[in-house]
Amino acid sequence: MSQKTSPSTIAVNKKARHLYELSEFTEAGIVLTGPEVKSIRAGKVNFIDSYVDFRKGEAWLVSLHVAPYSNAGYAPQEPDRARKLLLHQRETAKFAGLVAQKGLTVVPVRIYLKRGKIKVELAVGRGKKLHDHRESLKKRAEERDMAREMA
Repeated sequence: MSQKTSPSTIAVNKKARHLYELSEFTEAGIVLTGPEVKSIRAGKVNFIDSYVDFRKGEAWLVSLHVAPYSNAGYAPQEPDRARKLLLHQRETAKFAGLVAQKGLTVVPVRIYLKRGKIKVELAVGRGKKLHDHRESLKKRAEERDMAREMA
């Protein structure tokens, strides 16, 4: 049996690209329990309002909703608990420094499998203003019209 080397996407945070201008992407591992892994593999994860918080030199993924696994047994499951992210110390310090700047935050962009491990793609985001949303919608509509005319 050969292991898959290309990452397979489990869930994508579509709102992140809509609400933030994203830059500086990185990959992080995530500390999970057994039932959480099974639930995430089944795609029962929700990114609503999730972000990365930095406490005592560690990165924590806050308010990522992982639905409780139905066949978990007696083990209690908390769907919205903070989950520790596995990053190198220099990466954590770098992102914590960027978040200390006004208007920047670190958000999860997608969750995927890589060599059997669940990984989270993180990005530094600057919040968009209302006129930025309108501008990006206009740009997308223009690109769609151009592609339609070309075809």
